[in-house]
Amino acid sequence: MSGQVVYKMTGSGNDFVFVDGRFARPVDWSEERIRAVCDRRTGVGADGLVVVEPGTGPAAVRMTYFNRDGSPAPMCGNAALCATRFAAQRELAPGGGMELETEAGIYRTRCLPGPEPLAELDLGDISQSGPAQVALAPGESAARLATVGVPHLVVVVEDVGQVKVVERGRLLRHDPALGPKGANVNFVSHGATGWEMRTYERGVEGETLACGTGAVATAAVLRDLGSADVPWSVRTASGCTLVVKGCAEADGLRRVQLVGEGRLVFRAVLGELR
Repeated sequence: MSGQVVYKMTGSGNDFVFVDGRFARPVDWSEERIRAVCDRRTGVGADGLVVVEPGTGPAAVRMTYFNRDGSPAPMCGNAALCATRFAAQRELAPGGGMELETEAGIYRTRCLPGPEPLAELDLGDISQSGPAQVALAPGESAARLATVGVPHLVVVVEDVGQVKVVERGRLLRHDPALGPKGANVNFVSHGATGWEMRTYERGVEGETLACGTGAVATAAVLRDLGSADVPWSVRTASGCTLVVKGCAEADGLRRVQLVGEGRLVFRAVLGELR
């Protein structure tokens, strides 16, 4: 697909290659091609590839998300925030409010006014987290599972700065207790500057600089543990902040919203990839 126009976007350091689906559909992208364009040494470099195309209504767009390894995923929070900004910039849908159609469901999103490229994603209700039957390592105090579009294991630690995220995250991501497909692994701790989080992401099979649905899952877990409540903000590995809002009730979080960055980095024309 030499000559294809692509857009590089970042959501708090979680970066993506975006494609305007009016000119290239998801079926045009093979796993091999996705891996090539997402390669950080010989391609554009990204945590995933996103195709945004017109949705079923005048204020709707459809987001199709692929992990860096070419595998599809039903949802990605930071990709959704970026898709909202992308759709508005490309005049696919009104920035003041749109419906984002994904494999995980339909979400209301909007661009937020102001000098920063922020977007807001309505995620609906999040059920209570559940215990994870994984063995804790030294420095880990709790581990719980929560699903926000995709499954997340949240591990509370003494200091995320001391966690060997790739090594420990890979072990937990493939733990039999998480099922055959595994889960994203989010490590979280509270320090002098507030809550901090680092993520090992399946499909990327490494550390990503932010995880939007992981931030929501972590907020839900901390609330269930009695350690924090919404609204809740967390500093990601990129240094950017994600904010989780909503209403805490006995059986989980209601009317959850995720606020974060959706910033265009550059526009480019692809050459030959291999």
